[in-house]
Amino acid sequence: MRSPIPDYLAEVLDDCRGGDGGAVADYIPELARANPERLAIALTTPDGATYCAGDADAEFSIQSMSKPFAYGIALLDAGFDAVLAKIGVEPSGEAFNEISLEEGSGRPRNPMINAGAIAAHSLIDGRNAEERTERFRERMSLAADRELHYDEAVYTSELETAYRNIAIGYMLRNHGILDGDPEDVVRGYIRQCSLSVTTRDLSMMAATLANGGVQSATGRRLSGDRAVRQTLSVMMTCGMYDAAGDWMTAVGIPAKSGVAGGILGVLPGQVGIAVFSPRLDAHGNSTRGVKLFERLSDDMGLHLMEVPPVGRSVLRGHDQRGDTHVFGLQGVIRFAGAEAVVREVVEADLPHREVVLDLTRVHGVSDVARRVLLEAVRRLTLHDDKQVTLVDPEGILDDPDAGDGVRPRVIASLDEDRGTPAD
Repeated sequence: MRSPIPDYLAEVLDDCRGGDGGAVADYIPELARANPERLAIALTTPDGATYCAGDADAEFSIQSMSKPFAYGIALLDAGFDAVLAKIGVEPSGEAFNEISLEEGSGRPRNPMINAGAIAAHSLIDGRNAEERTERFRERMSLAADRELHYDEAVYTSELETAYRNIAIGYMLRNHGILDGDPEDVVRGYIRQCSLSVTTRDLSMMAATLANGGVQSATGRRLSGDRAVRQTLSVMMTCGMYDAAGDWMTAVGIPAKSGVAGGILGVLPGQVGIAVFSPRLDAHGNSTRGVKLFERLSDDMGLHLMEVPPVGRSVLRGHDQRGDTHVFGLQGVIRFAGAEAVVREVVEADLPHREVVLDLTRVHGVSDVARRVLLEAVRRLTLHDDKQVTLVDPEGILDDPDAGDGVRPRVIASLDEDRGTPAD
């Protein structure tokens, strides 16, 4: 059986492909050359499974999506007290390149606007721009689980038009926020933004945050829980600039956008999400990217205020019992849990015709998890010629119609005659 999740992602891309409006960023000449028709989506779970659709391996520059990661590295290198003394955490309600400082302290209001991001870059370990950007590249390579590189053409193009950022750098130096050469710090910040990534890479980076700072595929810890919590908090309130309120109510996922057309989102404990489409709206966010996130949030129940993090594993185990393969499930099943069950079914050796999903210890199933499980039942039946039985004494999967005429047999216990439906 093939997992239904890539097919779902392809369907979402098709539905959100048309009528997006917007235009590619043109204030950086190299970004103006982007193909406006590019479209991609990727999801990575905390245990390392990645699903993609569209142009997920096309490279583009990370731009402002570098900001939460640089902030996290600064917290690691300089410590919380030093970072908070120089960078605030309040939403500015302004565009990303506004000169937005607190009265009195001169601190940038948050690390997601350019002023705060430049300050954060200055707090990464390194004596100059070259050392700081190499540390950033190395950390991002670990998060993406592959060696990343800088796009020299984007870097040069952006540096040639960096007058406003250089002015911000000197302003920060004047207020004592920067200790070193402002132009060196701004060069490092611009190079940081030119890191070349794919949508697949970004979903793995986002999943590292979703996994509390542990890289999903390698199991390597890249950040501490407190730094991750701090980073996700400012992403939630400040990551989408002056559209942060609309984003919070409509999508409800901590996120960060970049002017090359990417958006990454982090749902703690469940999934890292990345999308890519170069046309931008008036806020500097990808128009189709915003639509994709709205669709995923609605379809999958991902709004942070709606779905709590996944608890213990929903799969108790699976084994052969005579001529039957039994998968034991437990707890409350949401998207991440249903995906883990489906993946186990996909990877399992199923030599016999009968497959049983034992829901005896399941206490609840979210709508998206119900749809994922029933789609797995449909595919097992129609594509793999399996006979699927549900052990569901409480009727957790109410009306288990899998579509295309497929309805699994339902029994009250494994000891019951499988031809007898449960009450």
